[in-house]
Amino acid sequence: MSHIVTIQFAKASKMYDFDAGDIELAQGDQVVVETERGLGIGQVVRPPKERDEAVPANISTIKRKATPDDLATLEQIAIKEKESFDFCVKRIIERNMPMKLVKVEYQFDSSKAVFFFTADGRVDFRDLVKDLAHSFHTRIEMRQIGVRDEAKMIGGIGICGRELCCCSFLRDFQPVSVKMAKEQNLALNPNKISGQCGRLLCCLDYEYDTYCCLRKNYPKSGKRVSIANGAGVVDKVNILTGNITLKLDDNKIVVIKREEIIGEGAAVTAAPASDTSSQRTATPAQSRNTQKTRERRTEQRRKPEKSSLQSVLQVAADKTAAAAVSPAAPNKASTEPQQDAAKTGQPRSKKHRSRKHGHRKPHGGTPDGGTPPASSGA
Repeated sequence: MSHIVTIQFAKASKMYDFDAGDIELAQGDQVVVETERGLGIGQVVRPPKERDEAVPANISTIKRKATPDDLATLEQIAIKEKESFDFCVKRIIERNMPMKLVKVEYQFDSSKAVFFFTADGRVDFRDLVKDLAHSFHTRIEMRQIGVRDEAKMIGGIGICGRELCCCSFLRDFQPVSVKMAKEQNLALNPNKISGQCGRLLCCLDYEYDTYCCLRKNYPKSGKRVSIANGAGVVDKVNILTGNITLKLDDNKIVVIKREEIIGEGAAVTAAPASDTSSQRTATPAQSRNTQKTRERRTEQRRKPEKSSLQSVLQVAADKTAAAAVSPAAPNKASTEPQQDAAKTGQPRSKKHRSRKHGHRKPHGGTPDGGTPPASSGA
């Protein structure tokens, strides 16, 4: 049976499990442990607990409980970190490097120093590392971090008057979006919804789920509801007080409770001009009516053409004159058979009779087979 203890190396930092072994520890004790970077000193967050399951293979064992000498060494390391910080800031200013130094951390055995900095892009700090290694005679590591990590390391007071969440109890950063501020009816002012780091406040995520659950019991803004005095459209919804601001059809503003709503989506007697839903539903019907009207007009235009064509055919079939119809130019294909028939003396076909000024010509030629004489009207 193993004793597992949870420790942290800095306030509100990540927690790690270690095997306490036979060492008796309590919450708040300082211990010396072996990490991947070397020796480190941490604080017990959770007291040891007995676990029956097998211990993970990669878990480390606590070396010892921190002694007064270890605590004195920790104070000397803090002084050395401040000196290293001032020296590095001077070198950055002298070299005019586009970076901001945030913090310096030394390992408990002073085997390595880590310099945390922020920058907009990549920075060439090779010359700076040479200066630091030459001055402090230890391994130097430069690590670039984000603005939220910077606020966590430096700390400060938030707009609420309390210590920043990230440096007091928030161990991991959660993604925050503007949608969370909109759901809570907050003013979208960057100065009011942004923290010290310049990003959106982490506390916007705390009550977001509660607002989403409560909002399901209230009608959405812009929905039409009915009350005892009439009907109107929801203008605002205050979830904390339970008040609903309603704009009636006569442009009156009333504040009601959720229980006063009779029904949602009441029928509209006279739809307003600004009702986009009625316009959207009427648009397809109007387009169909317009299309039908166009088809009717097209048919009406085509009808006279068909009637005039039928009248011409009827006149030709009945061998009557059509005064209203203008004479068309003779076709070569129709004149050639007529000329051949005139030469041979054969009677002409009724389909190829020629009409001039409304007079008919005789059906056949002369008795001697010649060309028939011209009509008196020619």
